[in-house]
Amino acid sequence: MNLKQYLGLLGFLFVGAWIAFNFGDAILCLVGFGLFFAIGAVLEGELDLGEMQSRMQRSQGRRYSGGGVR
Repeated sequence: MNLKQYLGLLGFLFVGAWIAFNFGDAILCLVGFGLFFAIGAVLEGELDLGEMQSRMQRSQGRRYSGGGVR
């Protein structure tokens, strides 16, 4: 079991306990899993937030650059 899977399971169990004590809905388990899994990916270096941000900015720049098809 790698770090991402461990943190995903930890997030799932955390939110599951939250639900068991009547604090939320089952969908929070999925949100918790995704959040902790993403944190694990960042910690293992598999997900570079700076690179993702620059890709999104380049994508938006192409979309709104005014150089589109006429």
